[in-house]
Amino acid sequence: MDIRIFDSEDEIAREGAKYIAAAARQAIAARGVALLAFSGGGTPVPMFRALAREALAWHAVHVFQVDERMVPAGDPDRNFAHLNEALLAHVPLPAAHIHPMPVEDQDIEAAARHYEAELAGLTGSTGALDLVQLGIGADGHTASLVPGDAVLEAADRAVAVTGPYQGHRRMTLTFPALNAARARLWLVAGAGKEDALRRLERGEHAIPAGRITRRDSLVLADRAAAGDRL
Repeated sequence: MDIRIFDSEDEIAREGAKYIAAAARQAIAARGVALLAFSGGGTPVPMFRALAREALAWHAVHVFQVDERMVPAGDPDRNFAHLNEALLAHVPLPAAHIHPMPVEDQDIEAAARHYEAELAGLTGSTGALDLVQLGIGADGHTASLVPGDAVLEAADRAVAVTGPYQGHRRMTLTFPALNAARARLWLVAGAGKEDALRRLERGEHAIPAGRITRRDSLVLADRAAAGDRL
């Protein structure tokens, strides 16, 4: 795991966008397609805007979600709304290459199975996305894999539905899907993340984020999150 510390979230955004663009170009050169999955929250939004300015063969890119709250379309808590506003609306990505999580379906468990099949249709037998972008909460959660949720033990699912967390159930990629990815980019910004970042670096399985493989993982953190570690 490579951890790099920056002075500001703007620097993290620029570096993150460059890293994702490079990973996408490498994937397209190697396999003809780039399969990317993005998390929600406020931290990645500036990075999405920076990524929209990168020169990419967008026709060869597919975008998935790492997780999504079960709220109506247009709700400010909807991760996809921020992803669309900051990135997808500004790049020539084919509509069929945009894969929002179907959290409005009445049968949410069937919807999760459908999303899993959609993912498998592109990743094939490896189940490997080219890159997943992750964040970490002060409680050590990542994606919507939160402490104490039964989904943490989903060993045979790539997509699952959580119990309530901060007022909403969620759909999320699971540990098998996140660990199968070819690369992981972590964005960690803001005060209150110092302990979680240390535990992530140590790979502590006591927190969900610590159960993500450290292989091919880059962490971009600001000094507020890094605290006095450097």
